[in-house]
Amino acid sequence: MITSPKVYRVDREGDRVPGIEETEEISRIGAELISVDSDSEEATIAKAAAADAIITTGARISRRVLENLPRLQVVVRYGVGYDTIDVDAATENQVLVVNVPDYCFEEVSNHTIALFLAWARKLTILNSLTKQNKWLYASNALAPMGPIAGQKLGLIGCGNIGRMVANKAAVFGVEIIGYDPYVDAGIARQAGIRLVSLAELLKTSDYISIHTPLTNETRHIIGERELRTMKPAAYLINTSRGPVVDEGALIKALQENWIAGAGIDVLESEPPSASNPLLAMDNVIVTPHAAYYSDDSVVRMRRSVGQEVARVLCGRWPKNLVNKGVEPKRPLA
Repeated sequence: MITSPKVYRVDREGDRVPGIEETEEISRIGAELISVDSDSEEATIAKAAAADAIITTGARISRRVLENLPRLQVVVRYGVGYDTIDVDAATENQVLVVNVPDYCFEEVSNHTIALFLAWARKLTILNSLTKQNKWLYASNALAPMGPIAGQKLGLIGCGNIGRMVANKAAVFGVEIIGYDPYVDAGIARQAGIRLVSLAELLKTSDYISIHTPLTNETRHIIGERELRTMKPAAYLINTSRGPVVDEGALIKALQENWIAGAGIDVLESEPPSASNPLLAMDNVIVTPHAAYYSDDSVVRMRRSVGQEVARVLCGRWPKNLVNKGVEPKRPLA
């Protein structure tokens, strides 16, 4: 008896409702799409035991999960990051890991520029004081304020999003430097970025914006030592992944005025506790991991997820394979 392939959307309750786009792509190949909620390895193994493919936003796909789903061929992650998936274990178990790296370049770079400008012009502080009927206080809050043009923007990570931020920031006349050991200096230069050491970037930048994936190498790349190296008048912007910044060190830096402020879209623990000090600080702008979002980007992401699953289940290689050296469970063309 021939059975249709089974695709499981595995996530926490509330995050696991597939969209129209991926549902269309998956149903087009005759596969069955099943949504289950899971907050543990045990739940994923029990509920997705028959999975040929898993699509997920934040479920932890650990070695134990991968070793206990014998039919599993591919895990597709909604979005760019894949730090919730044990990629090495997936490769060892002949499971393809796929992400969607190209659906929100514009959105994340725009969000970064918005945070940059919000601090450069102190928009949130001025808005708050004005709405409190503190008009004169708002005027007094302007100083110190740089001119933007001629200031220095340091980019940690000069991949697609970092280079797009550079292109957009150049309009404001800032000097752009970058740190990225994996990007060719010529490619960076084409985007208007002068590559420097991390130490120089931290020491000389007026604004620092992070655009790295979360890996063992980048986890806490910004910690107490790095924050103490920054200018007291500098601002830190993070629209990449929360754990690339040591949040405890950042809180201390902001409380003790090692740096002027921060604009952060991502946190080490999401959603944050209501008692997280960052949520009560006037020198912090926090947004809820929303940099990726536009109506169009979500449609692109969902459709790409469905298309990638369909490719693999139809015997073809995906477009965005993370674990390049994987040997699939069945030959792919």
